[in-house]
Amino acid sequence: MHRAALTVAFAVALSAAAGAASVRIIQTNSAGTTVHLIDPATNSVVGVIKGIEVNHGATADGSRFFISNEADKTLDVVDAKTLKIVKKIELTAHPNNVSISKDGKRVYVAIAAAPGAVDVIDTTSLTRAKSIPVKGAAHNTYVTPDGKYVICGSVAGKLITVIDQKTEEPVWTVAFDAGVRPITFDQKPDGSTNRMFVQLSDFNGFAIVDFDQRKEVSRVKLPDVSEKERVTEGLQGSPSHGIGVTPDKKTMWVLSKMNSRIYEYSMPDLKLMGEAPTGHHPDWLTFSPDSKAVYIANAGSNSVSVVDIASRKVVKEIPVGYVPKRNATAVLP
Repeated sequence: MHRAALTVAFAVALSAAAGAASVRIIQTNSAGTTVHLIDPATNSVVGVIKGIEVNHGATADGSRFFISNEADKTLDVVDAKTLKIVKKIELTAHPNNVSISKDGKRVYVAIAAAPGAVDVIDTTSLTRAKSIPVKGAAHNTYVTPDGKYVICGSVAGKLITVIDQKTEEPVWTVAFDAGVRPITFDQKPDGSTNRMFVQLSDFNGFAIVDFDQRKEVSRVKLPDVSEKERVTEGLQGSPSHGIGVTPDKKTMWVLSKMNSRIYEYSMPDLKLMGEAPTGHHPDWLTFSPDSKAVYIANAGSNSVSVVDIASRKVVKEIPVGYVPKRNATAVLP
């Protein structure tokens, strides 16, 4: 009886393990032809996608990775098992970052060439379904946490364009006095978007946009560091680049290239909780789904820093490719 029970328990455990999802941190390398895949369970590189020159943005739908290819002006589709490119989807022009709809049916590609657009990719047919004109070359795209809107930021246009996800048409804009860089969001109790937190050119901090009022309401400047510590070269007009709210919605983390640090703010009150060191020129961040770690792409160190969220300590420095920038978290079945 006891042996039978153990056998059943072991079978159930194996079944659960087989059906469990795998998580991968997708790390692009903007000055190379490779994309590195990091397993957050071991904090080690477990796969390398090859042959995508000047890769920029990345996202995934569970079975495939979608990576923007600046050299070929394509969105490259990669099989998540074989890590081989299975399709190159021609875009209207030079791409930057990408995002994916909540149902995985659409990928939104920021087109960085003037006059600016968001290319819409149908993930079933793997074709370009539409190109949405926006004012100013597009840099980053995002889907709001409730899935209702696609957000496009423009550096040259100093503008956020808000696109209705259902109609795939622009519905309103927010203008700034500086170029729009990375963006993240928080939510109301009903799940709708509450605020946008926007990093801007030449500002070491972030702006706060009230989503209902459709306007900027305040700005938060990151702490100063000593002149000796301050990085001033190679900032590319973005002293603060990389921002995100943890999946559990409890904290927001903000990078400073100028300070070589990452800062933690409590949510929703935005109280500064602490900081952790990064590598040189930290450029982007993403989280493990359990909100236990943040992964920081260090463009100047060719590495990814892993910071334990509970302790704010760097627990691992992972070598990757050349000039790593955008990264993303993928959950694979």
